[in-house]
Amino acid sequence: MPNFDDEITLDGSCLTLAQVEEVARGGAPVRMDAEARARAVEAWVASQKIAANRPVYGRTTGVGANKTVDIEIDGSADQDYRLLRSVASGFGPWVKDDVLRAMLAIRANQMLAGGSGVHVDVVDAFVQSLALRTLPRVHAFGSIGTGDLTAMCETALCLIGESPWQDGTISSRLVLHPGDGLAIMESNALTLASAALACRDLERLLHATLTVATMSLVAVRGSTEPFDAHVHAARPHPGQQHAAAVVRQLLDGQVVGRARIQDPYGFRALPQVMGPAFDALCAAQSVLAVEINAAAENPLVSASANDVFHNGNFHAAPVALALDQLRIALVQAAQLAQIRLCALSEPEITGLTPFLATGPAGSSGIMMLEYDAAAAVGELRAAAFPAALGHVVISRGAEDHASFADQAARRTTESVEWYRRLIACELVGAVRALRLGGNFPEPGTPLGRYFAAADAALDRNTHDRPLSEDIEAAGRLLPDLWGQGLRVRS
Repeated sequence: MPNFDDEITLDGSCLTLAQVEEVARGGAPVRMDAEARARAVEAWVASQKIAANRPVYGRTTGVGANKTVDIEIDGSADQDYRLLRSVASGFGPWVKDDVLRAMLAIRANQMLAGGSGVHVDVVDAFVQSLALRTLPRVHAFGSIGTGDLTAMCETALCLIGESPWQDGTISSRLVLHPGDGLAIMESNALTLASAALACRDLERLLHATLTVATMSLVAVRGSTEPFDAHVHAARPHPGQQHAAAVVRQLLDGQVVGRARIQDPYGFRALPQVMGPAFDALCAAQSVLAVEINAAAENPLVSASANDVFHNGNFHAAPVALALDQLRIALVQAAQLAQIRLCALSEPEITGLTPFLATGPAGSSGIMMLEYDAAAAVGELRAAAFPAALGHVVISRGAEDHASFADQAARRTTESVEWYRRLIACELVGAVRALRLGGNFPEPGTPLGRYFAAADAALDRNTHDRPLSEDIEAAGRLLPDLWGQGLRVRS
């Protein structure tokens, strides 16, 4: 993992997914850019003046189906407090700490984009919570992809001293100003936080997959022809070219051998199947990079135009669709890993014993790894059902469509763990096959260094025994089996 000591500046425009992870998992400190803070102040001043002269949703009216109900402008924030209390109705398990820290950083950054019209005290309170390392208690369920309303409101109740923090204390860090209620709520920050961290994990895992797959390639003495640059120049999809290039870098000129004129698809079509997964990941990262820096509130406050614009920027369809595509691509990559694991068990491909067993006749070896891998692929397939196919009409018909991006992000996070376990199964099999076959990666190559690390960490006992601990150990290795000395896409 990278070094998380550097301070992260929130300016409403330049936050990166890597920085989100630094805050979420490494506790990197954050600060507000002075110009961005001033921009937020200007937006709040503008919002107050505009609401005094024209109808503004959520400021001079109710919300949802109550949008036609006028609210008296009396200078108080009573309606904002009532709104936050009523919407803070999430359910299910509590959100994990790393996702909460990412959520706080993302929402603070979005508010600094200057479109919410929220009072700057709200931004200060979000940033202060990160600095004090105290986190709100937020339920995981309650969003449908048109704003993480329950999560934002549960966070707000902690800030105003009406709900306990995770440590059980109740302390007020915020006094609301008129209009703050809706301005706090209007964000998909929890969904974006979960998605951002999942994408960071998948970036490492997809590259680790190439490392493990190349170990399997060496173990079966597969052909390197399918990875030649000429092949991929003829069909120049970026992800496909990238996957083939990484395999070439891993081998660094090592001649693997060519035991067959054509290898199974798990090897021969590796770039063509892993490539779309990299492309889908890149597309999802691009969408998220826009969203975490977006002023996606409704209404959008523009200090420069001295006006507000009622809009649909809260709708997270781009996020849901990008994550759905990513999970589907991940299933394809997973299926290929299962194929390679089966190949490692086949004597006609490896030249070794069935299931790489070394005991008496009929020994099972790594047979059960195939079952584990198939189970993981099944879970990934189930999780790949597109969340964006959902539909709902709520609030007396006032809200008649939803993206279900929250569900897409949750399924993507779950998929990370299933995919990690699957590739761990292949790593256990690949290392055993390399040991038994004696066809090791050359020590001076990147693949040789990765193999040495795996060889040192994984149990050498090849007798029939439970392999659960081997899978867990291999899973812990995966984040470190990529990137060292390799030129990878960022």
